[in-house]
Formats: sequence, structure tokens, C-alpha cells
Amino acid sequence: MQNVIRREITISAPAERVYAAIADPEKVVRWFPETLEGEYSVGKQPVFGFGEHGRNQVYIVDARPHEYFAYRWVPGANHFLGDVLSVKTTLVEFRIEEQPDDTCKVTLTESGFAELPKEIMEDAFRQNSGGWDFMLGRLVKLFAGD
Repeated sequence: MQNVIRREITISAPAERVYAAIADPEKVVRWFPETLEGEYSVGKQPVFGFGEHGRNQVYIVDARPHEYFAYRWVPGANHFLGDVLSVKTTLVEFRIEEQPDDTCKVTLTESGFAELPKEIMEDAFRQNSGGWDFMLGRLVKLFAGD
């Protein structure tokens, strides 16, 4: 069983703007969840809304402006609402690195699939692997019009 999804993308924008697209509740809904309910800050458990695909509660683990943002969740299609810290989760991490050519490298890592309950681990890995490809494509497109 694979335990980690890792993707890298390059965005033509400064780190401050890329970080805001990930960590600002008004901006993240332009490319990732359709809605966000609750406080989107470290130690809080807001809810991501994915329209007909359900809602997922997350736990914001860390936020270091312009370089790192991380949260825990029960992967994608499981529609978990409740105390995220009371169940097995994966850790989603965004690392932002400014490059010499005025772009940013964004590395997404989602880890912890091997610790999930056996009945969901393989489907969660498969669904999220494809899901991140789609969502990160949306993040790149968000900046393409600049």
C-alpha cells in the first residue's frame, strides 16, 4: 500500500499570492472546496464543502505565511463531519518555494494512507491521487489569467 501522494507544480506568482490562494478562506474556495464553513486557522476544524460530493471537516495543523500550510482530514470521498482528531486521518501539506525565475514551486504531500482503516485506504489513495491532479490543475489555472 502506498502511503504518500506527492505532486509538484510551478506557478507564475510570488509566494505571498500563492500562499494566500491556499490559506485565505476567501481565496481557497476559488479552486479547492466550493465552500468553507468555520474558522480557517491553526487549531480550528472548519468544514470544506464539495457540492454534490459532500462535506469534510478538517483540522488546521500549521500555517507559516508564504511557505507552509497543513491540515488533517479523513480523505475526500468519506464525507466526515465531527472531531477530526478522534479518527485516523491523512496529513495534507503545501510547501511553497520561490524560484529564481519569479515563479513558485508548490509541493503537495498527502501522507498517512497506510494508517487508515483497511476498508477505505486503497480507495482513498486512488481517489485522492486523481483528485489532487484535478485540483492542482485548478490552482495553476487560477494564476494563468494574471
